[in-house]
Order: sequence, then structure tokens, then C-alpha cells
Amino acid sequence: MVKEDLPVDVLLEKYPRSNKWLMQKHIHCTECGEPIWGTIGELIESKGMDVAEVLAELNDYLAEE
Repeated sequence: MVKEDLPVDVLLEKYPRSNKWLMQKHIHCTECGEPIWGTIGELIESKGMDVAEVLAELNDYLAEE
């Protein structure tokens, strides 16, 4: 389960398919091929989005494997 305090680089390493889903939401986790520093919660918040809502949707998506 992805929680808001998970570092972006760890998210991408553990759940590589999350990158495509997040990009569809206009949340870009990489810049020039390198992970963005910080947590996924901080990244979502910086886009003005509801962290809990986006993470719930992301976790549902990842559970579909």
C-alpha cells in the first residue's frame, strides 16, 4: 500500500507501473529520467490535488495486478 510519506524514488522502484498512471493524472515523478526528490504526498499536494483521494485511486489501480 502506498502511503503519503513514501519517497518518490522508492515508489517507482517498488511499483514501476505507478509512473504511467500518475503521468495520466499530470503528476510527473521523473525529470530527465531521474526520480523527483521528496514524498509522493508532497508531490501530489504540489499539484493542488487531494492527497488521500489520489492515493486511494493509485492503491486501487495497483491492487488490480
